[in-house]
Amino acid sequence: MPVDPHLLLGFLALSAVISVVPGPSVLFATSRAIAHGRAVGLWTVAGNSLGGYVLVVAVACGLGTLVAASTTVFTVVKLLGAAYLVWLGARTLLAARASHESTPEVARHRLRGGSAARVREGFVVGVSNPKTTVFLVAVLPQFVDPDRGPVVAQMLLIGLAGAVVQLVSDGAWALGAGQLRTWFARRPSRRTALEATGGLTMLGLGVTVALGRRPAV
Repeated sequence: MPVDPHLLLGFLALSAVISVVPGPSVLFATSRAIAHGRAVGLWTVAGNSLGGYVLVVAVACGLGTLVAASTTVFTVVKLLGAAYLVWLGARTLLAARASHESTPEVARHRLRGGSAARVREGFVVGVSNPKTTVFLVAVLPQFVDPDRGPVVAQMLLIGLAGAVVQLVSDGAWALGAGQLRTWFARRPSRRTALEATGGLTMLGLGVTVALGRRPAV
């Protein structure tokens, strides 16, 4: 086996604990599911997990060290991600207002693009989270055994396993949020309120990300 199974299980356990606790990725996916439905939430989770794995690749190749070491780079990436979240939240709020007197079908139509657009949105949020990069730079090397072969390959495999854990965990949160929307959306007023709640959650998440401090490595 190219990686130490005990180290792999340890990283999977750590990933599971982190994924279960509602963090930025969970809040983003659930807010999307609440605002736009279960399918949107799941495609968002897929994109977010893909973006997170790109960070794994960056860390494995040494690029993540730049974000972890440079306050300027960290801040720029953080603010770009926060601005994108605020933009998505504002757009969701506008859509909720526009759909106040519309049918659910019209409201869904107002969300431009299909599954590819939702994956892209989730990807941008996932790949623009510098705290994930700092975390991976600090933690991922600790689960690598140099005696088992190329370190980069081990990081990629271990990181991929962690991304799968995140995909499953965040997907479960999105499914739950989507089911909540299905129950509440039986009345148009409730549907509009849920969409507004999802938009406000994304706005709040964007502000939180923008104000967040750079973690110590």
